[in-house]
Amino acid sequence: MKAWTVTGVGAPAAVMELVDREPPVPGPGQMRVRVLVAGVSLPEVLMCRDAYPYKPARPFTPGHEVCGVVIDAGDVPRFAPGDRVMGVTAFFEGRGGHAEEALLLGSAASHVPAAMSDEQAAAFTIAYQTAYIGLVVRAGLQAGETLLVHGAAGGTGFAAVQLGRALGAQVVAVVRGAEKAKRAHDDGALHVVDSASCEGGDWLPAVKTVAGTAGVDVVFDPVGGEVFQRSLACLAYGGRLVAIGFASGAWGDVRTGDLVNRNATVVGALAVPPDEETARRMARELGERVESGQLRPHVTQVHAFEDVPQALAELDERRAVGKHVVRVSR
Repeated sequence: MKAWTVTGVGAPAAVMELVDREPPVPGPGQMRVRVLVAGVSLPEVLMCRDAYPYKPARPFTPGHEVCGVVIDAGDVPRFAPGDRVMGVTAFFEGRGGHAEEALLLGSAASHVPAAMSDEQAAAFTIAYQTAYIGLVVRAGLQAGETLLVHGAAGGTGFAAVQLGRALGAQVVAVVRGAEKAKRAHDDGALHVVDSASCEGGDWLPAVKTVAGTAGVDVVFDPVGGEVFQRSLACLAYGGRLVAIGFASGAWGDVRTGDLVNRNATVVGALAVPPDEETARRMARELGERVESGQLRPHVTQVHAFEDVPQALAELDERRAVGKHVVRVSR
């Protein structure tokens, strides 16, 4: 089969090669799927640069999530060959989605609703599960609260904006650039702060103006670094600062004393449900919100399989808006 592999350390276009590779063999809890569409995400760029916690041996095939057709369901119940499925790949083993065949984790897989396209399915699992775990499970976001979403037009930010709005929160989105600002508005943000139009690119004064003296109740932060640290300055008394990722290249850090003074909380969120009951509830609630139109998995660009390095380069250079995917087969 054809597969993109990462052979060195550096920018995606410099270290990726399209090769012939043996099809993967499913291990315990895994399924082998024919990939229809694969998602494109910033963590894949970080893996190319050896700056991500998961470090499979090189050469490896990246690609965190896919929509595909089951070839071999292995020991995973509820699935059979021929099923159209979506979910998270065994990318940490080097068997990701930028290949004609990949391994899908049974614990993070689901059947694709008939009304959902392949492209939408490839953009659904990680984005919306991350938003749900972060906002519902970890932060306990309530209707009427104010939610600040950083990177609001990015791969997980758009899902947080949509879910926050569906939960009844007042959503404040931070983006950079007019195109991304429009995307955040379309996704349901009540207020959008375009850092490109702020003096010195400083988004904090604008957020404080929008949030008022009360501040924001929950911060959803996939950026990390200084953005995470400065978010504390606009956090309400009793607020929750949710660490999602480190697109800036570094995790954020705050002083314990600052948290105590605000009675605030810092929590981490990973797109993995803590137990089976939570997983079932999450799947049901997200599915219901998709059917009602509250959640709209949107794909802003579909790349050809031959253009995977270029697709990742757009993320690396912060030129991508919304969610990008790669069409592998039909």
